[in-house]
Amino acid sequence: MQTSSTVPAREGTPEIAAHLRLVITRAARRLRTEASAGLGPSLGAALATIERFGPLTPSEVAEREGIQRPSATRLVARLEEEGLVARQRDPHDGRSFRVAATEAGAEHLREVRSRKDAFLAERIAALQPEERAVLDRAADLLERVLEDPDREERR
Repeated sequence: MQTSSTVPAREGTPEIAAHLRLVITRAARRLRTEASAGLGPSLGAALATIERFGPLTPSEVAEREGIQRPSATRLVARLEEEGLVARQRDPHDGRSFRVAATEAGAEHLREVRSRKDAFLAERIAALQPEERAVLDRAADLLERVLEDPDREERR
């Protein structure tokens, strides 16, 4: 069975998983390249996390980013130097602080996201309408595949 004239169908789940992992990795790398705006991937990811979930303590940034607290502290300090986040007193712990994205940080993220969207839109526009529909459906399926199955139980 052929999925197209040039790509053979992948037969098993492990083969599909390996191919999907590779494609996702390449896509993420390409989008980072298209959006490069002075911040590296670690700083950009930390800023996006702070904007989405903040204000956060450095420990919370570390937990959400899957990094050690000293690394998160350095990232937060660098983002603060760039004016992309600002400290706030932690209302629950006077010895600690939280960081939130500044307007400059939010604007930076809007610009990066806009560049990524424009890159993808240009590439998607070159596809046939049927291919765009398949890609749209694939995005929905990928979202479902990547959902946390325990999320519904925690609600």
